[in-house]
Amino acid sequence: MAVATRDRAAELRRSLAEHTATGDAAPVIVVDNASADETAAIASVAGARVIRLSRDLGAAARNLAVREAGTRYVAFADDDSWWEPGALDRAVEIMDAHPRAALLAARVLVGEQERPDPVSEAMARAPLGRPADLPGPSVLGFLACSVIVRRDAFLQVGGFSPVLRFGGEEELLALDLAAAGWGLAYVPELVVHHHPSPHGRDPAARRRREVRNRLLTAWLRRPLPVLGHQLLTALAGADGRRGALAAVRAFPAVARARRPVPPEVEAARAALADY
Repeated sequence: MAVATRDRAAELRRSLAEHTATGDAAPVIVVDNASADETAAIASVAGARVIRLSRDLGAAARNLAVREAGTRYVAFADDDSWWEPGALDRAVEIMDAHPRAALLAARVLVGEQERPDPVSEAMARAPLGRPADLPGPSVLGFLACSVIVRRDAFLQVGGFSPVLRFGGEEELLALDLAAAGWGLAYVPELVVHHHPSPHGRDPAARRRREVRNRLLTAWLRRPLPVLGHQLLTALAGADGRRGALAAVRAFPAVARARRPVPPEVEAARAALADY
């Protein structure tokens, strides 16, 4: 189990308690993104292996946990999410039985009311079919707090981008796995509980980050007309314009890394455009 976190000691205390209560034999690796609070100490007391960073790497901190893990599969959780008892053991069985699957996306239940997450509902309806060699509907997106990955496949494609950090960082990884021939599937029998923390959340900032990362991902992997359409859409609103400006500022870091996905992967991604 890999958890990347920063300055969320209270949330981490609860989620780690839930992890240890599941009964699944999954060691927990916590990557502390340069927290200023007691995050690292709480993780250590809870029995997790702790990787302390001197600077915030964002989502790319998860890559360090995957490299550190000695297991064939690595599950991800956020500091405010946890897997239902038995789900990880079942996920291992499914991954063993489906060697082309690089990633399984669980069904996410939100809050004390356990509301289905809209992303989970969208994945259940994804129009990409269900290949015979995958255990559920094929997907090209996921919530990072609720997936299990095949370690070798994850490392093969480089994991999460250090440029994208947080906010829609999942799309680039999904495209890279698919481009490498791996399968991604939604498996609703696997369940993750997500209790989003109210602390440190700024919806407008999140929207701007998502616009930024959507544009950078389009440059990196998608046809240029798609990038142009997304840019025009972004410029229609204030948050979109600020997100686009942030993408322009980050562009030098990815300018030479453009590698469009194969036509079949782009066709699948395009099928999800209005979904």
